[in-house]
Amino acid sequence: MSACLTLDRFDYHILDILQTQGRISNQELAEQVGLSPSPCLRRVKALEQAGWITGYSAQLNAEALGLTLMALVQIGMDEHTPERFAGFNAAVILLPEVVECLLITGQQADYQLKVIVKDLKAYHDFLLNKINRITGVTTVHSSFVLERVLDTTRLPLLK
Repeated sequence: MSACLTLDRFDYHILDILQTQGRISNQELAEQVGLSPSPCLRRVKALEQAGWITGYSAQLNAEALGLTLMALVQIGMDEHTPERFAGFNAAVILLPEVVECLLITGQQADYQLKVIVKDLKAYHDFLLNKINRITGVTTVHSSFVLERVLDTTRLPLLK
């Protein structure tokens, strides 16, 4: 992230809008922010180049795609060494079922994963044939999500 770019109210407004309307046209964005299109586009490009905007993506409907089971999985490791953590990290990033991986503290676990799969049978296969085969994994505790009360990627922008 570039320290040379100081965000002002226009930049915060642009970031806020783009979080929920990533496909908005520059013309529409400029109108909502209160700028003309050219300065608005320059600001968006500067925000991208400075690393404030890291990419754009489509949000998919997991259930419509047949991915109906979400699990929160806590993982305990046998050793707490940089090498063991690096090995786990390298293995878990290759698993498409894992949509989030957090190294955590304050729990009995070392990692928390968010996993999305088709059903319980698919989760069982994922657990036995992928997670349990990663070197160093000693404990696995799974919780299954009954309802997504809030599910967003939107960040709280503090101005």
